Amino acid sequence: MKRLIIAAVVLMVILPCLFAGGSQDGGEETKTYKFIYGCGDAVGSLNEKTNAKMVELLREKSNGQIEIDWYPGGQLGSHMEQIQSTMGGTQALFGAVGDWLSNWDKDFNLLSWGFTFRDRDHAQKFLQSDLYKKMTTKLEEEQNVKILGTVATDPRILFSKTPVKTLGDIENKKMRVPEIEAYLRLWEALGTRPTRVAWAEVYMGLKQGVVDACEGPVVAAYSNKFHEAAPYVTLTRHINSTFFIMMNGDAWKSLTPELQAVVQECADEALEYCGSESQKWVNEALDKMKAEGATLIEVDNIAEWQNKVQGATAAMEEKGMFSAGLVEQIQAIK
Repeated sequence: MKRLIIAAVVLMVILPCLFAGGSQDGGEETKTYKFIYGCGDAVGSLNEKTNAKMVELLREKSNGQIEIDWYPGGQLGSHMEQIQSTMGGTQALFGAVGDWLSNWDKDFNLLSWGFTFRDRDHAQKFLQSDLYKKMTTKLEEEQNVKILGTVATDPRILFSKTPVKTLGDIENKKMRVPEIEAYLRLWEALGTRPTRVAWAEVYMGLKQGVVDACEGPVVAAYSNKFHEAAPYVTLTRHINSTFFIMMNGDAWKSLTPELQAVVQECADEALEYCGSESQKWVNEALDKMKAEGATLIEVDNIAEWQNKVQGATAAMEEKGMFSAGLVEQIQAIK
């Protein structure tokens, strides 16, 4: 079904379709741009709502010059497929968690490497830095996209079946990790036994003892009820999630400078909404977990965890997972 949808719409968006609109004073015609915008996240999630906000703003602020065909909930394929479609031009716009970009540039692996950022503010400063701008510019040039912006959202935390307050408490535990090498290496460095389990199977994996613990972004983990299967919730904040919005490069270049400014303004506003709402959603999710019987735990000595990960950073650099010295440059940002 997804392929049929893609096939049906591809002719509309390989390059933006320009339609003659009503004449302006002086006889000039107004060009209308028609774009396809897709989202791979669940309808009702903050990521989906952020993309929907972008759609709403584009329709409103472009005064009808930009028309959007909106496909939420993975209708156009998986995250990987839609990023590839945006790079290739069969859809014009897409937004998702920043980790996905590591599939095209190794330095984006740092977005999923633990304890790279001190906190959300540090992550946001990095995303606004010349260092991050250099990374996105390289990606834009190599993959024919325009990164309209990236924002820091909710932290990733730990869920376990027994209390975890110190690093020793998680040693040798079966730890669920996704099919992303940076996650596997992170939890290996922290002394666990990483076990790859699909996100949709984590709850049952915890229930059935396939894994002893898992980690995830606060809001998504609450939605999946991980705290019911693993009621000890340790606020490690080991990774700070990010969210980006991208546009196909040819679609971006086809716009007038005035409309480029409009699109950028819409992206800035949508990402600001995402960052602001994520803080509310995180606080609400943690309150609900506690009310539903979960035990929230603060780490006794987070520096111990950070030092363990720093010891594995050099090995990650040697493996080519990210550029040598990049972690140090990020951590030097104040």
